Amino acid sequence: MTDFDSNPFADPEAANPFQDPSVQQATSNSSRGLEEFNPFEERNTQTNSKTTPVVSLPTEPAVMKPTTDQPPPPPYSVSAAQPAPPPGQEDILRRQEELERKAAELQRREQQMQATQYNTRVNNWPPLPSFCPVKPCFYQDFSVDIPLEFQRTVKMGYFIWILYTALLLLNFIISLSYLAIGVVSGAALCLGLSALFMACLPPCSFVCWYRPMYRAFRSDSSFNFFMFFFIFAAQFLCTVVQAIGVDQWGSSGWINGLEVIGAATTPGHTAVGVMMLIMGLLFSLLAVLMVFYIKKVHSLYRRTGASFEKAQQEFAHGVVTNPSVQNAARDAGKAAATGAADAAVSGAMSSVSQQNNRM
Repeated sequence: MTDFDSNPFADPEAANPFQDPSVQQATSNSSRGLEEFNPFEERNTQTNSKTTPVVSLPTEPAVMKPTTDQPPPPPYSVSAAQPAPPPGQEDILRRQEELERKAAELQRREQQMQATQYNTRVNNWPPLPSFCPVKPCFYQDFSVDIPLEFQRTVKMGYFIWILYTALLLLNFIISLSYLAIGVVSGAALCLGLSALFMACLPPCSFVCWYRPMYRAFRSDSSFNFFMFFFIFAAQFLCTVVQAIGVDQWGSSGWINGLEVIGAATTPGHTAVGVMMLIMGLLFSLLAVLMVFYIKKVHSLYRRTGASFEKAQQEFAHGVVTNPSVQNAARDAGKAAATGAADAAVSGAMSSVSQQNNRM
C-alpha cells in the first residue's frame, strides 16, 4: 500500500521506526560512551601502573681478574716470523741487493753532479788554519768523492801515507841520536840523507801515488791505477832499503843498529842501537803492509774492468784535451803556417827577381 492509502490525519511520527523508546535508549548510550571515551586514559593508567626498577651502582672499583681459560700465546720463532727463502732465491736476492746498491750509488753521484753545478769545490787539504798565508792545495772528502764500497780501501792508503811520514820523522830523530853518540863515522851522512828524505818523500808520495789512487777510485780511471802501481812499487823498494839500514842510504835499520850495539861502550850507545833496530822493524812491518795493500788494490782494479788499453785511451784523451797541450799545438801550428807563408813569399820574390835578371 502506498501513502495514498494511509490515513492523512494520522500522526506522522507514529510510523517512524527511530521513535521507538528502546532504539532511542540504545543510541543515547552509544553516543554518551563515545563522548566520555578517552583514548589516552588507559595508556596513562598502564604506564603509571608500571614502576621503573632502580639500578644500584657498585660502590667498589672494578677489579679485572685473570682468566685461566685461554691458552698462552705460542713462543716467537724466527722461522715463523720470517721464513727462510728457498735455496734458489738466495742468488736472486743477492743480485737484487747489489742492483739496489748500485742504483743508490748512481743517485748519489747524480746528486753530487747537480750540487757541483752550483757550488764550487773549495780545497780543504792540508787542513791549515785560516790565518796561515799558505792555503790548502787539494780537495779531499771520502764520503763525497769515493763510492761506499771503496772508502775503506782509500782510507787505508791514507793511513799508510801518514804512517810512512811518521816513520821518516822518527828516522830523522834516531839518526840525530846516532850522530850524537859518535860511534860510526858515517852517521853524519845518514843524518843528512834522513833530513832530505823527511822533507821530500812525504809530499812526493802524496802527489805521486796517493792522489792517483784517490782519483782512480773516484772516477774509475785506469791510467791513475797504473800510475799508482808503478810509483807505489818504487816506494815499497825504498822502504825495504830503509829497513836494511845502510849508513850511506840515510836510514836507521838492521845493519847500522847491529853495528852500534856491537861497538857500544856505554848504556846510552846500546839504547841508541836498540832504537835503530826498532826502526828497522817498523820499516819492515810497513813494507809487509804495503804488499798487502797493493794486492788489495789490484784485486779491486781487476774487478772494475780496467785494462792497459783503457789506460792508453785515457792518456791520449787527457793529452788531447789538456789546455796546455792545446795551446802549445796551436802556437806550433801558427808558427808552422807563418814559416810556410814566409817561405812561399820569399820563393815567389826570388823567382820574380830571377826573371827580371834574365830580361
